[in-house]
Amino acid sequence: MNKLIYTGVIALLALISCTKDDQIVSKLTDQEKSDLIFLRQEEKLAHDVYVYAFKKYGITIFNNISNSEQTHITNMTDLLTKYKIVDPASGLQEGEFADFQLQTLYHQLITKVNISLKDALEAGATIEDLDISDIQSFYKNTTKADIIQVYELLTCGSRNHLRGFTGQLKTLGSSYTPQFLTDGEYQTILSGSHEHCGK
Repeated sequence: MNKLIYTGVIALLALISCTKDDQIVSKLTDQEKSDLIFLRQEEKLAHDVYVYAFKKYGITIFNNISNSEQTHITNMTDLLTKYKIVDPASGLQEGEFADFQLQTLYHQLITKVNISLKDALEAGATIEDLDISDIQSFYKNTTKADIIQVYELLTCGSRNHLRGFTGQLKTLGSSYTPQFLTDGEYQTILSGSHEHCGK
């Protein structure tokens, strides 16, 4: 009798667990799914460009930030796994993207990286500028605490990266003009100190 009760309880718990999983997935809107899928690939774009730039110039900043982008990728793939979304970058090699827009952008950025170190740093600043701008728009599409937390973490990292690239450009006697953020937003980021993201 006890065995039957135990078996019934296990079956009930399994049913409840499945129901909760289904509810988690069903609560994600199509827009939220689309945003997560795109952002996961955008983080891969940043990582792959920085890996390429480090191989070409051997400058530490590209290696350090590519490692940070790998952490961002993990943050995104964890969300995809939680919400049962297929990873759009699974099985793709460095520089390969499922999204045509990002594939085109990757080639444009690599072309710029190949010109000079200054251009490579400008490409890095462009990526971070774009990332922050995109995530700002994605915030408007969700109220989910776990997604917002990751967005905040990635935005914090991108602010640090943008400061890093612009700092390197300054040492070369150059500067970066924002293409996606407003000048006010950009200047606010530059005036801030290095942030300890997620700590």
